[in-house]
Amino acid sequence: MRAKERELIKKCLKGHQSAQRALYLNYRVKWYMVCLRYAHCKPDADDMLQEGLISIFRDLKQFDVRKGSFGAWSNRVLVNAILQYLRKWKKLKLNDDFQEMSQILIEDEDVFSTMSAKELTLLIQQLPTGYRIVFNLYVIEGYKHREIAELLNISENTSKTQLLKAKKMLRVRLENILQS
Repeated sequence: MRAKERELIKKCLKGHQSAQRALYLNYRVKWYMVCLRYAHCKPDADDMLQEGLISIFRDLKQFDVRKGSFGAWSNRVLVNAILQYLRKWKKLKLNDDFQEMSQILIEDEDVFSTMSAKELTLLIQQLPTGYRIVFNLYVIEGYKHREIAELLNISENTSKTQLLKAKKMLRVRLENILQS
């Protein structure tokens, strides 16, 4: 961790608002992009970011530089706050549909690698909530299906099904974009 960032965190822990603002300014774009990926619209992303900021600054004393970077730690705290927000507002709905799972073909994940972050974010925002959440957690955040199942209180198979459906839906939308 950079010395400047370490000093900002120390000042934040002492309640210095200028340090909190500086830390926020350093990470605001990254944090907001995470929120946009999970949100259906910008007002939801704004609310998610607000909830996430509260969690990040409230739990800052738990950050341990020996366990990883501040960016990775804050991202995990933010994602947990987003999931709590979605539960609170009953926007987190996942369905078990194992019959359809067998009909979905697993294709190469590189389909999305040629898209810009903005294009991908816009496509992800259009996914149904359950698909969007699992896709973000697995593909972008790097969680395992076991971890997703624990976070969302679902089975691993439900996580896998939601991911496959999300990929299928994104591929169809991507093909439509490419054909037009």
